[in-house]
Amino acid sequence: MRPVPIPPELVTILRTHLEEFGTAPGGRLFRNERGGVLGASTYARAWEESRRLALTPQQAASPLAGRPYDLRHASLSTWLNAGVDPATVAERAGNSVEVLLKRYAKCLDGQAEQINQRIEAVLKA
Repeated sequence: MRPVPIPPELVTILRTHLEEFGTAPGGRLFRNERGGVLGASTYARAWEESRRLALTPQQAASPLAGRPYDLRHASLSTWLNAGVDPATVAERAGNSVEVLLKRYAKCLDGQAEQINQRIEAVLKA
């Protein structure tokens, strides 16, 4: 098991959920009405409803965040775009730097000017 830091807002949401609902057997956060494991169709319906509420109609009609797992890709891409060291991103993701960069280097976008400024600053120093 590896520690994965989460934002304070998520900590608050999870603590509130745990206070209100507790956990299911085995420590699961979510359970069905009988206390059992949620079915895949339940997750799918909840995800589709969440997408409709969170995204614009055009985004919801697109493949954007089509699956909950896509949030992982969005997070890792966002961290890399923000300039977080790839070794740190890889560690948090449970990947090697090689795998991370092979999969996500193409996700880096909109940073050409910032990168050029960094290179210029280093060369002037």
